[in-house]
Amino acid sequence: MALLGKIREKSIFLIIVIGLALFAFVISGALGTGSSNSTSNEPIGVVNGKEIPLENFRFMVEQTERNFGLTTMQAVNNVWKQYIRNFVFEDQFEILGIDAGRDQIEQVVSSTESIINDERFINEAGFFDFGLFTDFIVQMKNTNPQAYESWKQQELSIISSAKENIYFDLIKSSLAVTSKDAEIFYHLENDNIDLEYVKFPYSKIPDTIFKLSDQDIKKYIDKNQNKYKRDESRSIEYVSFFENATEEDIKDIRQSLLNLTEDRLEYNDVSKLTDTIVGFYNTKYLSDFVNRYSDEEFDSIYLTKGKLPSDYAEILFNLKIGEFFGPYKDINSFKISKLIDKKKNASIRASHILISHNESNAKPPNINRTKDEAKKLANKLFRQIIRNKSKFESLAEEFSDGPSKSLGGDLGFFTQDQIEPEFFRFAENNRIGKIGLVETSFGFHVIKIVDKEDLVLIANLTKKIVPSEQTSNEVFKNATQFEMNSLNNNFETAAQKSGYKIRLVSNINKLDENLPGLPSQRRIVQWAFDDTRELGEIKRFDLSFGGYVVVKLKNINDKGVRDLNEVREEITREILNIKKANLIVKENSNFNTLEEFAAKNKLEIITANAINQKSGTIVGSGEEPFIVGKAFGLDESEISELLIGNSGVFKIKISKKSYAEDLPDYLELASKLETEERKNLSNLIISALENIAEIKDNRSTFY
Repeated sequence: MALLGKIREKSIFLIIVIGLALFAFVISGALGTGSSNSTSNEPIGVVNGKEIPLENFRFMVEQTERNFGLTTMQAVNNVWKQYIRNFVFEDQFEILGIDAGRDQIEQVVSSTESIINDERFINEAGFFDFGLFTDFIVQMKNTNPQAYESWKQQELSIISSAKENIYFDLIKSSLAVTSKDAEIFYHLENDNIDLEYVKFPYSKIPDTIFKLSDQDIKKYIDKNQNKYKRDESRSIEYVSFFENATEEDIKDIRQSLLNLTEDRLEYNDVSKLTDTIVGFYNTKYLSDFVNRYSDEEFDSIYLTKGKLPSDYAEILFNLKIGEFFGPYKDINSFKISKLIDKKKNASIRASHILISHNESNAKPPNINRTKDEAKKLANKLFRQIIRNKSKFESLAEEFSDGPSKSLGGDLGFFTQDQIEPEFFRFAENNRIGKIGLVETSFGFHVIKIVDKEDLVLIANLTKKIVPSEQTSNEVFKNATQFEMNSLNNNFETAAQKSGYKIRLVSNINKLDENLPGLPSQRRIVQWAFDDTRELGEIKRFDLSFGGYVVVKLKNINDKGVRDLNEVREEITREILNIKKANLIVKENSNFNTLEEFAAKNKLEIITANAINQKSGTIVGSGEEPFIVGKAFGLDESEISELLIGNSGVFKIKISKKSYAEDLPDYLELASKLETEERKNLSNLIISALENIAEIKDNRSTFY
């Protein structure tokens, strides 16, 4: 599940929200009561007759926004998908009698690293204690009822997750790929044919010889309505008025930054004296000065060269302590920088092989070796690497218990406060390339020092490049004037007279949030879909990132079958190809050989070798699955009848059929195919259940 997948990335949130909510219903006996009563009579949606309460939905949206930094509509869509998934599965659980008890829940929690490695739930023997975890939930219920009720809101999703595991396991256990299935797949993928063919392309016949009326197109749409269904949509035109700093604004901002560098005299109204204000170049209190006068606060973090502004990184990194540089432009700001300090080799890159043991902090759940056993293994690996340093990456991938094992043990760059003290001391005090063995609370580390970098501390005096008040007022005046002109006259005419560019946005969906050139404009979409809107209506909107946009409602497309004008070109081509195919077959059906067919129509005979049935393509003609399928049904030297393909009418002759040599045994391939099928099964099941569900979606009413 997408939401749970993101939650799992945050261990603290996982423990509090998922872990605690997971057990809230078990401990409190509130199994299946994760929903509270909604204060609204109108649900956000209905799935197979079951309502999604608006109040609960809003609570989940707010939590998702807050915890994962999503926009409102991103959170709405994520929570909606989760509710739909939970509800469609709930029907299956009821039919099959699937339930998740305490044992299944305990099994899930006991295999979740972020929970079992939390010190609050570790007993005196150093192992995760399920009892301590449940005691924590009970304590929370008694001491913080409000928080406890919040956790219970998660119950529906959590218990469904546990049930889903059981549901998927049941289906996967019934899935089997037999040796015969594997054999068929093997030959489908490996058998080849060589052939000769003549293709009469549709493009060879002029379109003008056929008469095609709107009535013909309408009849074709009526016969193929499912193919041309559309959802409700809107199209708009807009003219944007962005608030961008002018050249004069930019010049003034740069000068205002320079004015802060030198000492200046300033009259004090309180003391009635003239004070000397120390500038950036002379101040002894850099952090206070930056915090007072800069648009960005002082940052005391030391940086590597790679984290400095790319265009000026070399200059900034090589400044002498106390030296200044600037003003320079960094994205949307002007900056003057001063180098305060430099630390030699303070950022270190290293690789390690971690050997954990049963006393280690944050050990993987499958680690049962003793500390002595871990030490012996670490020493053995250390000696192997000393003898042959090229083995480090492969041994890390095979033996390391750390998450970096898949990267050959590479930890990337780190600083002193990001790693265990014993680890950093070794890395700091030894040269690049040194191999060593160090013990930390996580276990034993075989370490290889890969690289070292200096760190610098820089103070930045910053002024953001923003439009002046005069510029903003001018933009507002222009946007308002254009809106008035558009309302009084024609939108296109008003834009043309003022030299403004009109942008068209087609096929806007009811739940869209971002429009081309206009991110995060949910208000415009809601306005366009309001039932009171009329075609051609015009409105001005403020832009959250500065400026305005004047919008005209261009098209209103209701749900149903697409209009003739929307699909005219597409359908015209399909109908013409059908007519051309019928004409070609009618005029050439009496030819029995490729040579006759080619000569009559001034076509060439083309050779195509090693055609594979699985790919469905023919060299020189592209994707032609029907033609390829027919070809595999012919014998060697057999000539086909005229075959109607995607790009023309074909006549083919089989030159050679090559059958791949059978495998001695298809069990291994069958096992591989079965594994691949099981990987895709979950998504296929979810999609199938959602497609057959009856869903009423009211999201656009509330968001």
